[in-house]
Amino acid sequence: MDEFIDIVTKDGEPTGKVALKSDAHKNGWYHNTIHLWLYTNDGEILLQQRSHKKLIFPLLWDVSVAGHIDAGESFIEAALRETKEEIGLDLNPSDLKKIGVKLHESSYDNGNVLDYEFHQVYIAQLNEKIDKLEPQEDEVEALKLVTHSQFEELLEMSEVNSHFVPTNKPYYQFVLNAIKSLGV
Repeated sequence: MDEFIDIVTKDGEPTGKVALKSDAHKNGWYHNTIHLWLYTNDGEILLQQRSHKKLIFPLLWDVSVAGHIDAGESFIEAALRETKEEIGLDLNPSDLKKIGVKLHESSYDNGNVLDYEFHQVYIAQLNEKIDKLEPQEDEVEALKLVTHSQFEELLEMSEVNSHFVPTNKPYYQFVLNAIKSLGV
């Protein structure tokens, strides 16, 4: 789905310009996205398998919830909206903890996409059973919970196991470390 998003500078500062997401990806314009990683009190992390319909990295496992921030929308509003849309989970703003901003610059031949995004990265506790979540068919192929050690094993073998995006290894490790620092 094409939507209007706010364009930012290479340093992440607002430009006041708005463009269609497809134009931002075609022209390599910087913009913001949200990433929300959900974890349980039992030491598990919720992973989302990207839909087979996705142009970029179909069927690979990734962040619990992610998406583009609509023009004029706050990071928190986008995180709450995307969580409801992608997995049917209602959260409150107070549930979210921001752990950082990560610049992601990539280009993909399939579709000629120039993906220059600032990931606004959040974590939140998942208090719902996984079978109560409602994955959005066009976005999410499957959901699963993995322990910290399973996450690390999958990450360690990401160059050969077709699980995670191998080039995102440092980012995944950053997220895992942030969740582990909570003591869960």
